[in-house]
Amino acid sequence: MKASVNSAPTNGPKLIPTLGLFSGVMLVAGGVIGSGIFRKAGVMAAQVGSPELLMGVWLLAGVISLLGTLSNAELAAMMPQTGGQYIYLDRAYGPFVAFLYGWALFAVIQSGSIAALAYVFAEYTTQIVRLPEASEPFRSMALHLPLIGDIAPFKELGVKALATTVILILTAVNYLGVRFGGVLQNIFSIAKMSAMLGLVLLVAFTPGIGQPANLTTASQVIHPTGLAWWAAVAAALQGAFWAYDGWHKITYIGDELKSPQRNLPRSLILGILLVTGLYLLMSAMYAYVLPVDEMARSKLVAADVAERCFGGGGRWIAVAVMLSTFGAANAVILTSARVYYSMGERGMFPAMLGRAHPRFHTPSMSLVAQAGWSVLLLFSGTFDNLTDTLIFVSWFFYAANAWAVVVLRRREPDAPRPFKVPWYPLVPMLFVAFGVAYLILTLCNDVAAYRKAVAAGQPAFMNCALGAALVLCGTPIYFYYRRRKPPG
Repeated sequence: MKASVNSAPTNGPKLIPTLGLFSGVMLVAGGVIGSGIFRKAGVMAAQVGSPELLMGVWLLAGVISLLGTLSNAELAAMMPQTGGQYIYLDRAYGPFVAFLYGWALFAVIQSGSIAALAYVFAEYTTQIVRLPEASEPFRSMALHLPLIGDIAPFKELGVKALATTVILILTAVNYLGVRFGGVLQNIFSIAKMSAMLGLVLLVAFTPGIGQPANLTTASQVIHPTGLAWWAAVAAALQGAFWAYDGWHKITYIGDELKSPQRNLPRSLILGILLVTGLYLLMSAMYAYVLPVDEMARSKLVAADVAERCFGGGGRWIAVAVMLSTFGAANAVILTSARVYYSMGERGMFPAMLGRAHPRFHTPSMSLVAQAGWSVLLLFSGTFDNLTDTLIFVSWFFYAANAWAVVVLRRREPDAPRPFKVPWYPLVPMLFVAFGVAYLILTLCNDVAAYRKAVAAGQPAFMNCALGAALVLCGTPIYFYYRRRKPPG
């Protein structure tokens, strides 16, 4: 018998609705805005060679993200339960696909994101204060893992120790109550967006920093044409999507949002619109201050812009990235643990992960397990490699979630839908079509990189294949829990 997502036990302590619409919007915006908008603009400028096209790429990525958001908004209003996309996938495709999604989140995608965000926070801290290092014998200790490479757990020990501290502090805050995690999220989301708007306003009202002509002057040396133009746009879109990633995490906390059938769709839509507006403002500000060729040569465009405004660009960008990554890490920690809670509650993960704390009403053990695994990934140093391999898998699930709107409209036409995606079926189909094209492009790029590495005699493996293999490793775990789950 199919394991239903609607068969969760009703006894014992539960999660309680605590967060309002404002906190929901801040979770979406704060979970999306990490370091991408500060780090990717120079690389994207070097790919397209035009400030106008660069702005167009940021806008296109925002529009496509909005299409995915609208599709998820219908599902979120229809199924406002803890677990979000795990719940949607189960109802549309069955428990196996849903389990593989949850397994991928825990094994790599979200735990790896937590490790990566905490690491970037600590890495930028070194631009302000010096962190201690381990002695040379410990730094040089390494272990080789097939298909992944060498791991050196004690290399950059000071950075890893600070990153671990960040993970543990944020986990503790969210362990003590979703209200505390929500307040912290609001503070850091407002702080990071204020820093971004402050820089934009400083540039706008300080004469002589930029030139309007920079906004329309193309590169003198970068002129992609024909197929190269399309390849350049596709490559720039990959950077933009990395900066937009994370808008779906709000769906994981359905049971803890007040009036979720109304506030989940509103949080998704308002949050992604807010992020798109901020990204367009930042991109326009970059182009206004720096000619596109100078932007293309910059390793950190935001720091160069800040340097022109008031000096100390490196420290300004360090603080801005620290605010962004700290808030984004909190959003991932707060939301992702709810997926494992939902899986444990329904007998598809260890039962202890599906228990809410009797006093704090939080998924306490899911938070602890998530923190422990994230710290292990952090010290292994493999989180970047592993998350790179899961890009392919992540977009597969994004497309599958959007298609779930079509599946459920056909299978359950009379089911209550407090929010319906506008221009159905065009919106979900457009997002799915882009998702499929993006998957094909990623696969083609992966094959090309693999062949190039083989031709050069270098170690090579296909990220897409490894990512799919990592997810499918969850298959025996699924059947183990499926066999143990009582019928009903």
